[in-house]
Amino acid sequence: MDPTALDTLLAKQDISDLLVRYLRAIDRGDVAALEACYLPGATEDHGGLFEGSAADYVASIARTITHPRGVSTHAVTNVLIDVDGDRARAESYVLAFARVRRPDKQIGDTLTSARMIDDLERVDGRWGIRHRALRWDWNHDMEPAETWVFGMLGEAAAMKHSAKYPEDVVYAESGK
Repeated sequence: MDPTALDTLLAKQDISDLLVRYLRAIDRGDVAALEACYLPGATEDHGGLFEGSAADYVASIARTITHPRGVSTHAVTNVLIDVDGDRARAESYVLAFARVRRPDKQIGDTLTSARMIDDLERVDGRWGIRHRALRWDWNHDMEPAETWVFGMLGEAAAMKHSAKYPEDVVYAESGK
């Protein structure tokens, strides 16, 4: 195999892992892991809601993502990565589900589709986000339902749920 092709393949895998770690950090409320996804001096253009330093962006959402009752699930799809040495550009589609407190103070569910366009760089052997531009595609708001597949999964109280950092099972030692 061509060594350049192997290097490109490994870079793409590292970048894919970075994108998934970013979304896990958002969902689990792991602020340190989220900060680690960005390179020093990185910038964030969050689709008209925020534009500035990535550090300021993370600070602006930290309270929301760490809230103990905050619920979100982000899934990344359709990831295209172009690698050029130690620089890369990635376009990824994201589906985001969130349970939110609506303006009327009731709880609502929302499903959003967006794209992340990331300029990335490998610094000291580690890939990180240098600049992100997020663009919104569509959104669907709905009433919450806690019947868990129309009641077919059994009692919700018996189910093991995800948790925030550091209590979530993903942070437990292997084998526990």
